[in-house]
Amino acid sequence: MKKLTTWLLGVASLCALATTAQENPKVDLRIEARGDLQNELIDGNVVDANTGFRGKQLNLRLNGNINDSWSYVYRQRMGKPNDDASYFDAVDHLNLTYTTGAWAFTGGKQTVAVGGYEYDRAPIDFYFGSEYWYNMACYQWGVGATYTIGDEGKDALKLQITQSPFRNVSPEMFSYNLLWSGSHGWIDILHSVNMVEYQPGKYVNFIALGHQFNMGDFKLQLDWMNRADMANFDFYDFSVMADLSWSASDKINVFGKFSYDVNETNAADYCVLPGTELTRVGAGVEFFPIKDSRDIRFHGGYSYTWGTNGNLAGGTVFDAQSFLTLGVTWKMSILKR
Repeated sequence: MKKLTTWLLGVASLCALATTAQENPKVDLRIEARGDLQNELIDGNVVDANTGFRGKQLNLRLNGNINDSWSYVYRQRMGKPNDDASYFDAVDHLNLTYTTGAWAFTGGKQTVAVGGYEYDRAPIDFYFGSEYWYNMACYQWGVGATYTIGDEGKDALKLQITQSPFRNVSPEMFSYNLLWSGSHGWIDILHSVNMVEYQPGKYVNFIALGHQFNMGDFKLQLDWMNRADMANFDFYDFSVMADLSWSASDKINVFGKFSYDVNETNAADYCVLPGTELTRVGAGVEFFPIKDSRDIRFHGGYSYTWGTNGNLAGGTVFDAQSFLTLGVTWKMSILKR
């Protein structure tokens, strides 16, 4: 596999010398990488496994258009471990889309259609967040159909069936998803309802409401995610996420972030376990040194958490946890034609 990857990159680099970019490329091949210097403390004690220099992401991205109707997407996280020795464990996206008029039909590995802007953020662009985000296995095999509403295309409805994010319990479980995405000037939305199988024949319901408020140089992303078993829809298991960012200039972005996860008794929720109540606050800055380009990004961020995590063995966010990250991300175009 290493030899094949090296050969493909070498051929792509040679082809890049003889090609020019197009608006709708047939081939767009990119490498994305990120490295961080981190420091994590819990109760004042250093967490060695998450402190020091870390390679965070190494992605191979390939997408393009076969013709006016067919397009494809492939994203491979080169550094992600393969839990069951399958190459596809480290594949985020590998899908084919057929578009005809207002309809688009997609099959393959794709993001499970759940609403919310924190959820929608790619791992390479994520610094710290909610306990829910870390425990949602969002890339699954499935099929979906998207209908774009109206000539202006400001709204779209996606109906999707995928493997369950909890398929490690049983591979023959599914998730049924309906997502509404919209863009209306000062407000964008990502709303969904989801029926997710967590045990064979048993479902947990998601209601996810994501909003992005666009206010000049300021942007506020505000999400609410409710999780409930199908017999009880009381608001006892939910997450709230907020991210306020300010584009101070074309090179500097400043942000503050808040998340709150709570689950009192819902054993059907495998993302935020019963007995959890966590609050996390943080802030950071991003710097883009190249004018009119975001291909290189430096970042710094800090967060602090308090509360109780019911998932002591496998959780990510804990009481009295401080987390500092400094790092750089770079994106390299290999071939575009």
